[in-house]
Amino acid sequence: MVAQAWARGWFSVVGWFVIAAAGAVGAEPAERIYVGGTILTVADASPRAEAVAVAGGRIIAVGTKADVLACRGDQTEIVDLAGRTLVPGFVDGHSHFFALVDVQTQALCASPPAGPCQTVADVITALGKTKMRRQLGPGKVVMGFGCDPDLLTEKRFPTKAELDRAFPDNPVIIVHVSGHGAKLNSKALAAYSITAATPTPVGGVIGREAGSNEPDGLLFETAFLPIFAEVPGPDDDETLRLLEKGQDLYLQAGITTAQEGATMKHQLDLLRLLADRGGLKLDVVSLPFFTEIDAIFAGKPPTDEPDYRNRLRIGGVKIVTDGSPQGRTAAFTTPYLTEGPAGQKAWRGELSFPQSVFNDTVKKVYDGGATLFVHCNGDAAIDALLEAHRFASDGAPERPRGTVGIHSQFIRRDQLQKYAAWQITPSFYTEHCFYFGDTHVVNRGREQAEFISPMKSALALGLHPANHTDFNVAPLDQLFTIHTAVNRQTRSGVILGEAERISPLEALRAITLDGARMYGEEHKKGSIEPGKLADLVILSADPTAVPAAEIEKIEVLETIKEGKTVWKKDSR
Repeated sequence: MVAQAWARGWFSVVGWFVIAAAGAVGAEPAERIYVGGTILTVADASPRAEAVAVAGGRIIAVGTKADVLACRGDQTEIVDLAGRTLVPGFVDGHSHFFALVDVQTQALCASPPAGPCQTVADVITALGKTKMRRQLGPGKVVMGFGCDPDLLTEKRFPTKAELDRAFPDNPVIIVHVSGHGAKLNSKALAAYSITAATPTPVGGVIGREAGSNEPDGLLFETAFLPIFAEVPGPDDDETLRLLEKGQDLYLQAGITTAQEGATMKHQLDLLRLLADRGGLKLDVVSLPFFTEIDAIFAGKPPTDEPDYRNRLRIGGVKIVTDGSPQGRTAAFTTPYLTEGPAGQKAWRGELSFPQSVFNDTVKKVYDGGATLFVHCNGDAAIDALLEAHRFASDGAPERPRGTVGIHSQFIRRDQLQKYAAWQITPSFYTEHCFYFGDTHVVNRGREQAEFISPMKSALALGLHPANHTDFNVAPLDQLFTIHTAVNRQTRSGVILGEAERISPLEALRAITLDGARMYGEEHKKGSIEPGKLADLVILSADPTAVPAAEIEKIEVLETIKEGKTVWKKDSR
């Protein structure tokens, strides 16, 4: 009781100080005050509050209801939360903003609950519907995304022959759920000059027909990357319309800061055009892909843009070191328990590029002062990141540079300790526990799979891990991101890594304050504190109060960007 009384007293003092400070700088009365519900500030000093006042796009007061109401003016709107929950706007730990175009123009080939496909026939049907909807005539590419062969009844992609029969006049490309590979039909292979004479590139996979070098349509990693970069999409005008319309997918998930996680030069040009037209309702952090550094930075050293321009900024450079564990292209120091994607035996996966290339690229990024974001899944890929960081750090690997290990899924304990010592932030992917956890157990074994995305261990070492969906690998659903970090349950109901479960508040912090910290924006985003942007989300329930198994059922009801409602459930 004494402790509670002390806490209440301190909370009141903090609230008074906040209002006094706001008044001291001549702040106008609040435009809006939120009361009557749970307010999770995520701030370390006081993670809960009774009321929040907003004015001029910023938070001006946080504290007790009585204290915050002192900010009320004649025109102040009092918003009664009616028992609902107010939290900071969600900060995207990693996704691909340009995937908004793909999900509106390509066939959804994912399996439940992310999509409708349970059989090979379902995939072909989905492709056919998209061909008709998009009116794709002969010669036009028909694309699908999200296909996970492990979840189809047949446990395989449609064959090249099946796709040829169904689409005799169209190139067909079915992108694997990981985004790191695809299945092509004969016309698509011919369109991109993939033949029996095509060598398998370093870091790539080309599937071959049994007993021959004839390609069977399966391409992964560096064999797929050039094709992925060249696939024709909508024209620029339609792309801009789709981006502007599609951003509601982020907003309805409560995301107020999004990431474009591997930006090509032309994509950045279009994003800048959309931003300058006033078409962005949320902040977007663009990470130029490392192959585009010279084009985007005009031959100059790569640097971050410190400020947003019409809600868009360059926030770093993206590098890829390996593939995906569910696609069996992630690079490990020990063999998979199953064959490689093209039937390889004793397969460990491969690095995307030689270590020397990573070393030189990372040094180029560091020397320019840009923040480095590195895709790494397998422990061999994480070793490659650590070696490149050491190489490029001029003898001071512990110097903070803001480096982020995207995914870092199969990180070993010794590697996690080095992350802590060298101040490398992991952006984990706990949704893998549900979507691919059972597959990881088969491919890598239970012991290694139990330690994927080890949020608890990272927190214990003093790290501030972010968490993400990797949209469009998985749908944009931040409550499910919290849910998986708390529950770590697979599709089959198995708890995968019980010791790595974290609390709902810790999981919320990973997609708010720690997400903002990852971008170096924790001083203005990620928590409900005076002076920060009024980026807020209203939820149907308190994720820290409902049973853990029900967190995924919580709905986003309203998304607020800098004090203005930018999305509201049932508002349209």
